[in-house]
Amino acid sequence: MTSTDPLSFAYWVPNVSGGLVVSKVPQRTSHDPAYNIDVARTAEQVGFDYALTQVRYLASYGADEQHESTSFSINLLAHTERLKVIAAVHPGFWQPAVLAKLAATAQAVSGDRFCLNVVSGWFKQEFLSLGEPWLDHEERYRRAEEFIEVLRGAWTEDDLTYRGDFYRTRDLTFRPQPATPPEVFMGGNSTAARRMGGRLVDWYFMNGNTVEGVSEQVAEVSALAAEHERRVRFGLNGFAVVRDTEEEARAVVQEIIDQADADKVRAFGEAVRQAGQATSDGKGMWAGSRFEDLVQYNDGFKTGLVGTPEQVARRIIDYRRAGVDLLLLGFLHVREEVERFGREVIPLVRELEAGADAGADRAAPRLVAVS
Repeated sequence: MTSTDPLSFAYWVPNVSGGLVVSKVPQRTSHDPAYNIDVARTAEQVGFDYALTQVRYLASYGADEQHESTSFSINLLAHTERLKVIAAVHPGFWQPAVLAKLAATAQAVSGDRFCLNVVSGWFKQEFLSLGEPWLDHEERYRRAEEFIEVLRGAWTEDDLTYRGDFYRTRDLTFRPQPATPPEVFMGGNSTAARRMGGRLVDWYFMNGNTVEGVSEQVAEVSALAAEHERRVRFGLNGFAVVRDTEEEARAVVQEIIDQADADKVRAFGEAVRQAGQATSDGKGMWAGSRFEDLVQYNDGFKTGLVGTPEQVARRIIDYRRAGVDLLLLGFLHVREEVERFGREVIPLVRELEAGADAGADRAAPRLVAVS
């Protein structure tokens, strides 16, 4: 199946203090609700399709303060018209049938623009502080799979009786059920995450990576999805620095790294290191991340979206050809850089996409098979 839809664009909602980098570099970004409403309105005006609201309950990612994701997302939906908002949620902190009801209501009040990102969890101290048991890596993914199965069942079935190891329902029927069930996202790099992505979710998020690394993940998860006669769409994290010259853009990245909050970066690195080491095969999010990668806490620098608008647009097309369907972007000065990216980069990407489509009759298509 060849994806011919235009590439979708999303941005990280800065609902946590400190922006999207663990650095002391000056930032014109705020986690204030009013600031975020302004960003969301700007984003939908300049061509962004989605926004992802982060979830944390304790200080992490270098942040000292966080706003809760579902309530923050619903507030953004109430102040926008087209933008879809993805709320990140943890199995273990939510009862899935209750979240299914919340999501169904959010769909009704937003015009079907509410989405969920199911986060299996990596922050052990957060679970312990909130009084929830900490499961090993494979068990966290098994719980997340059951969580999604209950969500989908509550949205689509009558008299749902579910008997899992972590969740159970009996003769559950919700009214009204959403006419359009929320899109379900997940992220991960481990074998367990890839299997879960292929079997269950609509969207599979990948941390920042090279084109070659992305191609490998897309191929494997697509093959796993094909075993279940499904198609999964792929999102890629990237941190975009668009400036008038490549030298200026690269200097910005170097300044962010040079002014990294070293203690917080190391603390974050220690907290996430078990995400790779705890797996049976050593794969996992951040398993190969270096100090400078963790300064942008989803490996966004690895994606290489640094340079002039033209350079960044062409780099994006390389990822599109590798099978990426959605680009999830972080920015330093979020409000103004979302606007610049939408006005200067997205139109160039659309031109390049159109050129690729126009040449499809003359050459083998490169906007690619994704399952």
